[in-house]
Amino acid sequence: MTAGGGGLSRLATVPLLQRLRARGKPPLRLIGVARDHVTGSKARGEQLLAGRFVSGGEAVELSGLDWTSLDPLTPVGAELHGFGWLRDLAAAATRERGAPLAEDMAGRWLLAHGAKVDPAWAPALWGERLLNWLAYAPYLLSRRDSDYRSALLNTAARAARHLSATADEAAPGLPRITAWAGLTAACLLLSSGTARLAKAEGGLSRALASAQYEDGGLMSRSPAEQAVLVDRLGLLRAAYAAARHDFPQGFEDAGAAALAALHGVTMGDGTLSAWQGGNEGSRAGLAALVEGCGFRARPLRNSRGWGYHRLSALGTILVIDAAPPPTRKLARTGSASSLALEISDGQQKLVVNCGGPGPHASSLPEGLAAALRTTAAHSTLTLADTNSTAIQPDGSLGRGVDEVTVTRSEDNDASRIEAAHDGYVRGFGLVHGRALSLGNDGKEVRGLDRLTPKGRRKIREDVPFAIRFHLAPGVEAVPTADGLGALIRSPGAPPWNFRCRGAQLGLEESVVVDGSGALRSTLQLVLVGEVSHLGAEIGWQFRRSS
Repeated sequence: MTAGGGGLSRLATVPLLQRLRARGKPPLRLIGVARDHVTGSKARGEQLLAGRFVSGGEAVELSGLDWTSLDPLTPVGAELHGFGWLRDLAAAATRERGAPLAEDMAGRWLLAHGAKVDPAWAPALWGERLLNWLAYAPYLLSRRDSDYRSALLNTAARAARHLSATADEAAPGLPRITAWAGLTAACLLLSSGTARLAKAEGGLSRALASAQYEDGGLMSRSPAEQAVLVDRLGLLRAAYAAARHDFPQGFEDAGAAALAALHGVTMGDGTLSAWQGGNEGSRAGLAALVEGCGFRARPLRNSRGWGYHRLSALGTILVIDAAPPPTRKLARTGSASSLALEISDGQQKLVVNCGGPGPHASSLPEGLAAALRTTAAHSTLTLADTNSTAIQPDGSLGRGVDEVTVTRSEDNDASRIEAAHDGYVRGFGLVHGRALSLGNDGKEVRGLDRLTPKGRRKIREDVPFAIRFHLAPGVEAVPTADGLGALIRSPGAPPWNFRCRGAQLGLEESVVVDGSGALRSTLQLVLVGEVSHLGAEIGWQFRRSS
């Protein structure tokens, strides 16, 4: 082991670990070990063994890591403090090879934070930490050092008592769900926790009910958070199995519905569509989660609260955001993306949104990360270069889209969806509507964007609009001579022809944040024109050549 070699033997002599043993009480034991069936990243695990934790554009040296200097409120700090990296370590190393590093890191954490309640004891962090400690206990409790083992188990028990009193202090949504899920797992698998199980299950039920729509999607409307929700419930499911308890049906239903909603925003290449400041994520990571979480579900097509509607036909997939943005209470990085869409053909993405760093560490400039949340960074219509929902200076979402109407229909020829939002009514007296159809042969996507007058406000002069289709990296576009079309070429799909009417077509540079958080250059089709107080209609079509 490169990182922290010999550190644990030195830690065993520290009196603090002896004090954490809770002398005079019966020794704690684990009732079982929750088996994590989700395979981690072997590459990241090898980096851990080499002494480096890498996330996004940041790296942390693990040798002699000072946990007190690692802020748990930063993205990298939160990842390390949550101990989710144990999954990657296990993917790269056997217990014998990986345990020295895991135990050294855990021992140093106990010395830094085990004896006092500080920011590292935030309820959501403890929930995540307990889920991971209990799933990877063999890596954390491999040595026969009784002081260390007792210190770790007693700290976990103290954390469970702490969560019993503080879990509802976590922010609503995924953080609160995580806190209660961690407590529930501890009550199942720590010998001291069974008396609090009913309270933990009740708390988790309330947290899910207040954060998850009936269709399974989180109210933050973040696909990245949705994947974490499936993961948390999958780990909890494994804890119930280890304790030989039946998994409550309500939790089973919540997990299956969450997975269906996640499938609904997954494109043909096996990555996520990019919404609410997130990016496509890891294809391998998402596949491992779906395979190992224990839940099974088909993609959610006709969502209600979740708001992402899916059209699919013979390998062509279209996903549209047909709901208001999330409330500022539930989403730090909500975006002005109403009626934006993504399109894929087989395993080739064609039309995307620019995405963003999501919850992970990023080297993107702060100003650019904020710009990626604007309406113009999404494949939809922008009026007068104005966001459909305002983004405030502090990053929160302001006034804009309050209502989105949606209708769907299907017949022998195509699947159709029509949606409209009121985000431009207050400022311009215009409703933006978007009608989409996907042919049943998967070869044609037709769209019609309408700007329709509504309300008392009337614009006095014509206002410019732009309809953007950001192309996936590697996709090329060659404009036609008449300025109304383009040939779309990609490495993974047949050519597509694009045509439009009611606007002039241009080709501009764009950027996309990939699944690793890196910025990649690409192109965008931009349809431009002007609209009067009477409104406008702009038609467009993507048609596959074969």
